[in-house]
Amino acid sequence: MADRVTVIGWDGSPLTAAARSALSAATLVAGAAHHLALPEVPPTAERIRLGSLGLAARRIAGHRGTAVVFADGDPGFFGAVRTLRAPEHGLEVEVVPAVSSVAAAFARAGMPWDDAQVVVAHPRTLRRAVNVCRAHAKVAVLTSPGAGPAELALLLGGVHRTFVICEELGTAREQVTVLTSDRAADHSWRDPNVVIVIGGQASPLSSATAEPAWLLGQSPAQSGARGWARPLADAGEGESALLRAAQLARLGPRTGDLVWDIGTGSGAFAVEAAAFGAAVIAVDTDPRACERATAAARKRGVQLQVVSGRAPHVLEDLPEPDVVRIGGGGAEVVAAVADRRPERIVSHASTRDEAEAIGRALTEGGYTVECALLQSVGLDTRTWGEQDRSVVFLLAAERPVNR
Repeated sequence: MADRVTVIGWDGSPLTAAARSALSAATLVAGAAHHLALPEVPPTAERIRLGSLGLAARRIAGHRGTAVVFADGDPGFFGAVRTLRAPEHGLEVEVVPAVSSVAAAFARAGMPWDDAQVVVAHPRTLRRAVNVCRAHAKVAVLTSPGAGPAELALLLGGVHRTFVICEELGTAREQVTVLTSDRAADHSWRDPNVVIVIGGQASPLSSATAEPAWLLGQSPAQSGARGWARPLADAGEGESALLRAAQLARLGPRTGDLVWDIGTGSGAFAVEAAAFGAAVIAVDTDPRACERATAAARKRGVQLQVVSGRAPHVLEDLPEPDVVRIGGGGAEVVAAVADRRPERIVSHASTRDEAEAIGRALTEGGYTVECALLQSVGLDTRTWGEQDRSVVFLLAAERPVNR
């Protein structure tokens, strides 16, 4: 095992005394090409061009001597420190920090970032990173080859955002470009880069009159009224607060998910799902329902993409969902949704025959299905007399892990 491992963050600034001291004693130096070209790197040291950090960690673990690892920005912020300290490598490291590339990107843009979400985009996590950009008004994306600005823009599709693209921060080739997302796919971009994605419903934290932020990346929804699945005066059939609470509990929408809300009605469920941090596409055939959903999202301070059209045909051009609520359309719509293979689906029915038809469509689609009869009675607390009664079948389906 290496006698000493020092991780040096590099943001383009001159190396600190601590960094120069660690380099002068290094017998192995790992980093990107621009790190290894620094004049402070000892000419006699073994050099490792970083590709896979895991492979480099194994080399360092077997090295007899003193090792230095370079990382762009702050190596403790979505950086090399976590990998090097992983139990399988057994490395204890000293860290020389630097300004993170996210902080540098926002500084170049002249923008605050205490209200920003920060995500890492690799080809395997790109879709989830895009969903965060759909759901939030300010997101910093740490990109990688195959998951850069062009790929982000293509997956965003009809959701329009402004991109601030920061290429090769801290190097002589640094460049900052501001353009709309629909134009980002027409360019070739250099790695590494950070993309600041801005647009949609503005966060209350962006207002000069808002209270100072105290939690990094706080969602606008978190600063609203407490509680969820609250009763609504304009809720339609099948939109009772208790049914909505049960549907949310079964689906469990979360940050990085894309939720379809088919037959959104008042938009109540869509807004609740967005308040949990998920990206949401609300679909309805009624233009007035689409208007209500848009207004509800604006009032709650969350992002929604509202699509007017009739399911199942309108679903063909939508991006792949993680979880889906079906508020209407019957077994035909349920079958079409099951064909898209979301992790979970919820629907409801007012009769047993309808519930059985929906259950069959889900089962035939390869899902494990549960059904519950939910009955609720509202009481007037002045007289304790019955106000209203709701009876509905709740169907919840989960895709088996191996399918």
